[in-house]
Amino acid sequence: MSVADAVSEAQGTPSRRRVVIAAAVLAVVALAAVLLMPPLIAAAAIGFTAVLVLLRRFVFTWSAMIIGLAAVIMLVPARRYAIPIPLPFQLEPYRLVLGIVLVALVVSLILKPEVRWRPVAFGWPIGIFLTTIAVSFVINVTELANEALVQTALGGMTQMLFMLAVFFCFRLLLRSERDVMLLITFVTWAGVVVAFFAIIERLSRFNVFLVLGNVLPLTLLREGGDVSRAGVARAFGSAQHPIALAVALCILIPLAVYLAKYAAWPRNEINRKIVYAGAVILLFGGIMAAISRTAVVVLAVMFLVTLIFHPKVAGVLFVLAMPVVLLAAAVLPKVFESMVLSFLDVDSLVASQYTSAGMGGAGRLADLEPAMAEVEQQPFFGSGFGSRIVIGDDANAFILDNQFLGTLMETGALGVLGLAVFLLVPPIMLLRFAFAQAAERRHAVLALAIAVAISGYIAAIFFYDAFGFFQTFFILCMLLAAGAWLVTEAPRRSATGGADAAASVDDTITGRATIEEPVLGAGAR
Repeated sequence: MSVADAVSEAQGTPSRRRVVIAAAVLAVVALAAVLLMPPLIAAAAIGFTAVLVLLRRFVFTWSAMIIGLAAVIMLVPARRYAIPIPLPFQLEPYRLVLGIVLVALVVSLILKPEVRWRPVAFGWPIGIFLTTIAVSFVINVTELANEALVQTALGGMTQMLFMLAVFFCFRLLLRSERDVMLLITFVTWAGVVVAFFAIIERLSRFNVFLVLGNVLPLTLLREGGDVSRAGVARAFGSAQHPIALAVALCILIPLAVYLAKYAAWPRNEINRKIVYAGAVILLFGGIMAAISRTAVVVLAVMFLVTLIFHPKVAGVLFVLAMPVVLLAAAVLPKVFESMVLSFLDVDSLVASQYTSAGMGGAGRLADLEPAMAEVEQQPFFGSGFGSRIVIGDDANAFILDNQFLGTLMETGALGVLGLAVFLLVPPIMLLRFAFAQAAERRHAVLALAIAVAISGYIAAIFFYDAFGFFQTFFILCMLLAAGAWLVTEAPRRSATGGADAAASVDDTITGRATIEEPVLGAGAR
């Protein structure tokens, strides 16, 4: 065999392999469409697959997957839309996109030698958390079976695994600093868009995120709620609840502050600070539209953490925030009183948390006594993860608005320990990295920003059922993925030097990087 023949055969083998894979995927889609879908939906599914094939050079790239998955998380409300395909479960958009990304990553890991598993950094805290859940289930399996709750508990654990898959997907997608900057920049500006439309919703009572079905092939599962405080309607935005909206926007503020210094655009430093100052103001406006006291707690905790670890930045932020706060107090006095000034009336605040004891929607403190009475019966292992059903015809428990207390009831003290490890270890590792001498300054500041954002999420779990609101949990996963890249793959000062390091940093920050190869080799030469 000649050298030319050998080269031709070597180049042809991957090509033939891709053709076989593409044919198999098309056959599966066509068969599923014919057997499971109505004609119009089947045609749409096949057409969508054809578009994916035509646009594969763009769609199946790391950047496109980062943006696509993040866009669905940020802009399509969870639990409100489903793909109109008859399945035993509701195929929500985030599930479909996450499934596509998972398959693409698995295929890439198998077929492309240059694609490798990346260190996750936070794998052992996640492993401990999942182990405590599994132990609680095993201990309680007999009682769960007697109450016909085994399937519910298994469903809850499966959902948790699927949600955590978001972290692993983003971790595999983040291969460079360019990818990390792309993710945090896109998520921040997506949050700004959500905040803008939340303000519109607060003023007009019209939620633009509930009419996505008019332009996308989506079925609306449920209409928006009507929640008010102090006689004022609260905005939902793309979140499942105003509290979740407020928490999501709060934990994006540290990223916006970071980008004001290190974003690639605008290139002019003054213009960049002005642009991101506007972004922070819009995020704050979205928080005000949600009218959530939980947001005040989250902002206070994030400010306290910043004050402890970076007092200078905290002082600057305090000075810059005061005019915005005073303006909000003047323009929206009722909202400001409900959100902020209510903390000054401690007696009324505490009394409000004891309202409607024993009823749905009871105050958080009113739930404490009956919840602790149940905990005393199963203090170490709880009743089993996912065993508490709080909505629907099969409801067997009351809504707590407290993820910590809910975890204590379901998985006991062991589960609380796992939850603490899962949520506390990553920010501690990031803070340690941020103050390490070897860390580049921009990486250290990003690590601090992510740690501050996670501290806000931790504060929020005491005031709402955090794991039941997917958008904020997925934002946490994206933050953890970016943090994992920092801890494991960010360049260290000791490994860089001279002009080469300066050129590398300049290329990364300004976006001048080598053109990436498609995930599945669609654009391979």
